[in-house]
Amino acid sequence: MTVPAVTTPAVTDPAAPAAANAPVTAALPGLPQALSARARTLAGAVRRRCVDLARIESPSGDAPRLDALAEELAAGFQATGATARREPGPAGDHLVLEWAGRDETLPHLLIVGHHDTVWPAGTLADWPVTERDGRLTGPGVVDMKGGLAILEGALALLADLGERPHRTVRLVVVSDEEVGSPDGRRLVERQLRGAAAVLGLEPPHPDGRLKTARRGSTRVRLTVTGREAHAGNDAHDGVSAVDELVDQLVVVRGIAGQPGTELNAGRISGGSRANVVAGRAEAELGLRFATGEAQRRTLDNLARLTALRPGARVRTEVLSSRPAWPERTGNPLLRHVRSLAAVLGQQLDGAPAGGAGDTNLPGSRGLPTLDGFGAVGAGAHARHEYIRLDQLAPRIALLAALLAVPLPRLRDRTEG
Repeated sequence: MTVPAVTTPAVTDPAAPAAANAPVTAALPGLPQALSARARTLAGAVRRRCVDLARIESPSGDAPRLDALAEELAAGFQATGATARREPGPAGDHLVLEWAGRDETLPHLLIVGHHDTVWPAGTLADWPVTERDGRLTGPGVVDMKGGLAILEGALALLADLGERPHRTVRLVVVSDEEVGSPDGRRLVERQLRGAAAVLGLEPPHPDGRLKTARRGSTRVRLTVTGREAHAGNDAHDGVSAVDELVDQLVVVRGIAGQPGTELNAGRISGGSRANVVAGRAEAELGLRFATGEAQRRTLDNLARLTALRPGARVRTEVLSSRPAWPERTGNPLLRHVRSLAAVLGQQLDGAPAGGAGDTNLPGSRGLPTLDGFGAVGAGAHARHEYIRLDQLAPRIALLAALLAVPLPRLRDRTEG
């Protein structure tokens, strides 16, 4: 991805505070106009890149398709100066990428993203990627093919300016985020060590605000084993797993009705046919938690579920779990990003988010963390998913500035 040269004299934004302008103009002469102008020039290429990425279907669990997209992403990021490493996973390869910084003695900046989507293969056949009325719609465009394309554009912008990020940047792109990162979590966790801050490429709030906190989330499989029998002749010899599961879900609803906990019964299956007492049934539950305490309490109660009828067995299995990332007062990373946005002529703020993602892990541990640096849009996981094309350039410029400008002191042991 290349950008035509744009010559812009060194200026500062007179409307922004001098303290905010100083680190920006010192890092890259000509900011904010140079970054903003180049980002506008690059927006068309980023839009096309997002279309290309969205046309490579990558549902969670489909390793061949995920690996094809991983190869395409690695090539694109390598063209901006990254070194790339494929990390095998049970359901598709993950990616770990790194860009050398101008000062490699500083702790690295970690960015997290994912290339799997919730959309099954074949979705493009009846929902192709389409541009209309200033929006780009299609499976995965906002969650998060757009975010990956924007980051590639921001790094291409810096490369075109002859610049590198201020500090080493590492990007982890996992292949299983949409199912809770059961394997990808280990890669994110590994890169947290020594990180100065963590950024997420998930979409922001629909109004563009960044995400400053996230609820915890856990996927639980509830499996019931009963005993099959003829439903007419020998019903008394059977134990219905379906009936037991229904009753257990009533109990689960009571457990999840406690403050700070929300339940979604996402999938239920069981039995074989109407004239057979069901011998097996299961439900996959999605739970979200406002606090770590609510998460621990609810999961402990679920683990203690026991059968309500003789002959039935109940098993609770945690498939994936993300800790709650609480809102923190006096967020210096958000203040820094807001000041950069102001210098670029953008208004930006942050707010907690209802969903969970890979930023839950660093956020729960107190690392300086912000999410929502992806494409501005709405409709993730829904058929109206879209991104706003007029917001591509501002996001490219913001990410480029954030990578290029020194971070302020974010916590006691962070330097630079």
